[in-house]
Amino acid sequence: MNIIEVMRLPLSVDLSGFVHLLQRLQVPHRVSEEGDAQVLWAPDTLAEDVLQLYQRYPDGNADPVGAGSPANAPTQPSLAAQAKACKITTLTLLLCFIVAGLTGLGDNFTTISWFTFLDFRVQGDYLYFTSLAQTLDEGQWWRLVSPMLLHFGVLHLAMNSLWYWELGKRIELRQGPWALLGLTLLFSLVSNLAQHYTSGPSLFGGLSGVLYGLLGHIWLYQWLAPDRYFNLPKGVLVMMLIWLVVCLTGVVGTLGLGQIANAAHVGGLLIGCLTGLLGGALARRKLSA
Repeated sequence: MNIIEVMRLPLSVDLSGFVHLLQRLQVPHRVSEEGDAQVLWAPDTLAEDVLQLYQRYPDGNADPVGAGSPANAPTQPSLAAQAKACKITTLTLLLCFIVAGLTGLGDNFTTISWFTFLDFRVQGDYLYFTSLAQTLDEGQWWRLVSPMLLHFGVLHLAMNSLWYWELGKRIELRQGPWALLGLTLLFSLVSNLAQHYTSGPSLFGGLSGVLYGLLGHIWLYQWLAPDRYFNLPKGVLVMMLIWLVVCLTGVVGTLGLGQIANAAHVGGLLIGCLTGLLGGALARRKLSA
């Protein structure tokens, strides 16, 4: 599916109301300025619907009462339409589900070893890992990021998937699919390295380091260059930061809820804050230019 130009309007036309309507309906779109015109972009599968929506509600006033009857009110795109529009978000989650099936959600050590940061062999009750230098010398570079696809248990997979869907699609719709792909790989790399150099050779995985990177990116990007896509409820930010602190205390492991890759969380958050600062500063500079 491609993102195409839906309409081109003079800069004097106020699109804010209509853009707000699209955001309320969660319709994927972008607006860019080209010379003395503003261009509205949307997925090709939704372009005709967006154009018809603008013809009916150019100011964004789509109140069903004002439209004459509830049947005239615009509807929110289906989950399938959102998934097609957010292809990198969807592809990443699909890969996580496939790997979860291949590894039995952490029960199949043979297939787990395909995706771990370091390859290992099982001997008795112990895992013996190869060194990072040997891993890279053998050309197994994918291991630097592949642990993000590993999940241990249904709850681990479900929680990480829900958060990646919410955070990932915001970045993909605001900054584009390649930006999300690059950030996902960068956050995975940094969080995995942080966990490895902090805990040594060990078995870890999951999207949580990437999630904290996405959170930090959105948080500081929004602070410098506010955008409705990045307008996270304050409760979300506070909750995830509190959870980070709780995990750092070690209480989660003490309660028998599993070991937490704290270094991956912190590393992801820090690199996400850095990219958010840089991206937000550039976006703010463009707006003021």
